[in-house]
Amino acid sequence: MRIGELAERSGLTASRIRFYEASGLISAVQRTANGYRDYPPEVASILAIIDSAQRAGFSLDQIRHLLPVNKGTWNHGELVDTLRRKVADIEAMQKRLRQNRASLLIAIDSIEKRPMDLSCTERAKWVMGKLAENGVVPKPKAKRSTLKGNGRA
Repeated sequence: MRIGELAERSGLTASRIRFYEASGLISAVQRTANGYRDYPPEVASILAIIDSAQRAGFSLDQIRHLLPVNKGTWNHGELVDTLRRKVADIEAMQKRLRQNRASLLIAIDSIEKRPMDLSCTERAKWVMGKLAENGVVPKPKAKRSTLKGNGRA
């Protein structure tokens, strides 16, 4: 099938398909006598896998290692391990995003409820204090006293 038909079937642009070909993600295709690319039908499935993997957050290099080594030969153990690692990465990212969201909501609440009778500088310190109380920002470290003299007691 020609690239236009493959693009239509896969939902990808022709330039993206050419890019995947140039990147070695899909096999080099046969050329017809007039120079048109001629793709076998199974390429549509491979493109669906590549597109799905990219949307799941895999890099092209990671995808290259996920694809079958030979036609239809998958390394199932490695594939499952890689997919499990990606799930763990996504769960860790979700946790970080929940924490970031909670921190931002605390920041918004602190800013909106800041005392208005303070100077701008004092309001900023008050907000930062509230953020530190809630663990959004690190608490300021206590100032260290400096010893005079040689430091001996």
